[in-house]
Amino acid sequence: MKSKERFVFDTSVVVSAVLISSSHAAEAFRKVRQIGDILLSLPVAEELNEVLGREKFDRYLTREDRERFLAAFIHAAKFIEITERIVACQDPKDDKFLELAISGQSACIVTSDDDLLALHPFRGIPILSVGQFLKSY
Repeated sequence: MKSKERFVFDTSVVVSAVLISSSHAAEAFRKVRQIGDILLSLPVAEELNEVLGREKFDRYLTREDRERFLAAFIHAAKFIEITERIVACQDPKDDKFLELAISGQSACIVTSDDDLLALHPFRGIPILSVGQFLKSY
């Protein structure tokens, strides 16, 4: 049996997917759930928890709904232990997505972050915008 492809989503794409179900980010998220696995690491999960907990998102979804989403997301994702530290991105906070992609042997990183997109490809791993991902998959 062929193993599923693995994908890394940056925090902004996941947040857009959960807050706006009709967004391209949500479409990409649903697509990956059908064809592969979403990778997650502890640093990425911690950032996602912090961002989804922000009060400014209360007008889109209740805190409880965001917490339920996060719990389901963590349960469904494939947790990866980071095996290599990477310092490559202009914004050091984004290196955790590169580390996750390398450690988890990701097929690609899906992001809306220009600092990550500027590194495309990173060690042979494509770094795609949501639109590029939807056209490619």
